Amino acid sequence: MLREFSTYRPRQVARFVKILFKGQFSIEGVGQFQFDQGKVLLPEVANKQKLSIFKEVNGTIAALPL
Repeated sequence: MLREFSTYRPRQVARFVKILFKGQFSIEGVGQFQFDQGKVLLPEVANKQKLSIFKEVNGTIAALPL
């Protein structure tokens, strides 16, 4: 399933990833991300913005209650 987010909200993205567990999402102006087992997979390391979002979303997922 591909979901497109028009604005980046870490908590909203984290809830989406945790609930669906596997798939992909897109953030307008940033690009596509894939996730598996409830965690965002590492994007291209050369893109600093994507890497930052990857770290922030995975951190937010870890902070969400079970």
